[in-house]
Amino acid sequence: MLLMMAEVLHLGRMAKSFPDSGFWSFLAFHQSHVPWRGCSLHDLIQPSFSFLVGVALPFSLAARAARNEPVWRTTLHALWRSVLLVALGVFLRSVGRSQTNFTFEDTLSQIGLGYFFLYLLGYSRPVVQWTALAVILAGYWAAFAAYPLPRPSFDWQAVGVPPDWPHLTGFAAHWDKNSNLAWAFDGWFLNLFPREQPFIHNGGGYATLSFVPTLGTMILGLIAGGWLRATGAAWGKVGRLALVGVLLLAAGWGLDALGVCPSVKRIWTPSWVLLSGGWCFLLLAGFLALLDTGGPQGWAFPLRVIGANAITAYCLAHLIDGFVVASFRTHLGRDVFTRFGPYEPLVSGAALLAVYWLILYWMYRRRLFLKI
Repeated sequence: MLLMMAEVLHLGRMAKSFPDSGFWSFLAFHQSHVPWRGCSLHDLIQPSFSFLVGVALPFSLAARAARNEPVWRTTLHALWRSVLLVALGVFLRSVGRSQTNFTFEDTLSQIGLGYFFLYLLGYSRPVVQWTALAVILAGYWAAFAAYPLPRPSFDWQAVGVPPDWPHLTGFAAHWDKNSNLAWAFDGWFLNLFPREQPFIHNGGGYATLSFVPTLGTMILGLIAGGWLRATGAAWGKVGRLALVGVLLLAAGWGLDALGVCPSVKRIWTPSWVLLSGGWCFLLLAGFLALLDTGGPQGWAFPLRVIGANAITAYCLAHLIDGFVVASFRTHLGRDVFTRFGPYEPLVSGAALLAVYWLILYWMYRRRLFLKI
């Protein structure tokens, strides 16, 4: 969540202001999504968010069982949470529009579309969860592989693909931008809703059907959460998580390198589930090693403040940035940020990020937590 909120630092603009700086170029790359195939740190935000939804579920189910909450009530709550997440995602994507923007590629909508199925798997044994993951990944891969490749006369520019686009070739072309199964599905599905204009393509290549493999990412989190809840030494859990993380990374990289399935975050390919899932396991192992093995924990307090109100942080980052920056200029002068010259985007972003955190800190101190 901190990485998502830190988008306001505009490191890409800093890299343009200092084109010869490798430092700013490195930071800018990792604060932006890769165009299609590959991975940056920024690309791991959504998988980590989805993964942690799965990690939290075993703890949530255990807490509700400890309160003797009947299963039917827990089930209705899970269903309501799914609907609300989808609706909130649509709402955030509609801000500033002349009418509701029915699109379902937002992180919250993607989680909501798969959450109820994840909830049902939360009651199953690990072997069932692993089997469900395998079926999802294999089935999604097969569906894309079976969808016909575009003909030579296909109009790429009509679907938002520029002439200099680095097209995937060979078998990997089944996962090329705006010519794949998920794009075709959205051409039918999204036009069932009232729209400002008929849907032709998503500019970034994102798709509704990505919720299916996103469920796979959440299942990986569900499995990891079960391991965390189990008895055993913390270092043993760290080792187990790290080992699985390395194996998943190798599997995802291998499928991409061998041409079986390219690793593309924007359409959440099966190899991306494995690759990003491997990073999620390693990140979880790292934080577990730092926080649950007897070491100092005070350094993590700023992160805890953000994580305790993740939904609030997500909404703040999508709703109030313009208002906050305008308020700084109203009360401190129009040149409050421009006086910093080429560092203006960095300074204004740091001020905005500080406001975000202070709002979350105020809520944390008063134990105000927005939950769905």
